[in-house]
Amino acid sequence: MPPSSQSNDATGSDEPPRKRVRTTDATEEGSALTSLRASISPPRPRIVSAQSQANSNDKPRKNEPEITPGSLISSPFQLTRIRDSPGSLNNGSVSLGKIVCDPMIREMWQFNYMHDLDFLMSNMDPDTKDIVQINVVHGYWKQESGLHMKSQALKYPNVKLRCAYMPEIFGTHHTKMMVLLRHDDQAQIIIHTANMIPQDWANLSQAVWISPLLPLLPAAKLSDQTLAQGSKSASYGSGLRFKLDFLGYLKAYDGRRIICKSLVEELIKYDFSSIRGALVGHVPGRHHVENDNPTLFGWPAVRAILNTIPAHNSDKPEVVAQVSSIATLGVTDQWLQKTLFTALSASSNSPRKSPKLGIVFPTPDEIRNSLDGYKSGGSIHVKIQTPAQAKQLKYLKPLFYHWAGDNRPAPPPSASSAAPSTVREAGRKCAAPHIKTYIRFADEAKTRIDWALVTSANLSKQAWGEGLNSAGDVRICSYELGVLVSPSMYAEDAVMVPTFQENMPKEAVDGKTTIGCRMPYDLPLVRYGESEEPWCATKAYEEPDWMGRSYGV
Repeated sequence: MPPSSQSNDATGSDEPPRKRVRTTDATEEGSALTSLRASISPPRPRIVSAQSQANSNDKPRKNEPEITPGSLISSPFQLTRIRDSPGSLNNGSVSLGKIVCDPMIREMWQFNYMHDLDFLMSNMDPDTKDIVQINVVHGYWKQESGLHMKSQALKYPNVKLRCAYMPEIFGTHHTKMMVLLRHDDQAQIIIHTANMIPQDWANLSQAVWISPLLPLLPAAKLSDQTLAQGSKSASYGSGLRFKLDFLGYLKAYDGRRIICKSLVEELIKYDFSSIRGALVGHVPGRHHVENDNPTLFGWPAVRAILNTIPAHNSDKPEVVAQVSSIATLGVTDQWLQKTLFTALSASSNSPRKSPKLGIVFPTPDEIRNSLDGYKSGGSIHVKIQTPAQAKQLKYLKPLFYHWAGDNRPAPPPSASSAAPSTVREAGRKCAAPHIKTYIRFADEAKTRIDWALVTSANLSKQAWGEGLNSAGDVRICSYELGVLVSPSMYAEDAVMVPTFQENMPKEAVDGKTTIGCRMPYDLPLVRYGESEEPWCATKAYEEPDWMGRSYGV
């Protein structure tokens, strides 16, 4: 089906933010610098009380309210803007221009798998883009690889390419992250799922985690945090633990050559205390799980985090992995179930029911009917054609859910009364998924969330790490990065709920602090039919997409 017409309203505009002019008025510490028309500094994640939600607006406050029972907290994750969707479906979404078109940026670090430097520059502030110090971290270690990026860099004297050490032949530098250092002595971290290329920021579903603006630490606190380096005592979900793990991840780049040393030296000066979230990093190499390194990587990292997070004691919990690529996992489900899923099932308590596993992945029909049609299929991968791949598909097939779920059956008369009676629409079913999310839903109706992870990591051993070997080591091949958030990181009795087409929950649950989690897919989920199979980018499809094109024929 053809895409709906593009909206020209504020949320649907394809233009970068209006030029921001720094005012000459003095501002109090912690307040946002403003221009005549727009805020230079984006607001912190919104926290409002249920009573005041109706009167709330989007303006940043000088003093954020404390989290109290009944507070409503905006989703820690945002979806990216879909170019060809109407503005109503882009509510609360973010474009690349909204992140990087800011004259207050003095230095930028871009970590990614694919880089289009012309595209990046076109989204930056036109008056300052040539004086921002830009560091591009990539994995193109072969002389003949990344030639387009390398030729583009010659046009920009302020761009420095930094090639990460890649010890594994099947590994990639897959992390998607930006670090922004600003003229107002603040820093910001953006962890996301999009390559730095036009297609990924146009009509593909993506997600972004944006940190609050991080101020410089007072000298006394800087001294205290320097002493805390290497400590395991900081709790997951705290700003200090996030900082220690983030710096630990960056330091891993410097094992063979200096890549991120200057960034580490800068970021150690900043206050991360406003961050609520746990960093999940992945770094190539063989990592001993039981050593003294406070920063773990891959599945051992997510297991350690989840061992500190309580899970609801409900009847039918489910961990839903929604990915854009599934690698070769083996002819049996040993690694998927015994290594990765066991890690994803961890919790600090002992719920009476273990979660089941589900996987959201698009079918060929969902690619054909997406906004970019077959063109979007080149970004989405699973192999199903060889005998070994067919064996893998056999154990994956019962786990598969649709991305769009257009062939949704009517609910049976015996459906649980606790389940919502209508489809909760995320507004992204026509935007093919390059996003990667892992969410533990507490109940069958999927009205509560125990934790949510947005990451660059797909379902692969290269990303998450092999199973533990006899020496107690885990082998990881690729660089990846994600952020995991749980309601317990905000308040002891807080709850997290899925939100649809908006970032803020509609109401507090039982008077408790309630955090939204912006959903990229509709609920309830729909299982694959008996004859359906996942989209395969290496397979030819004669049936035309909605634009009349075949694929690989």
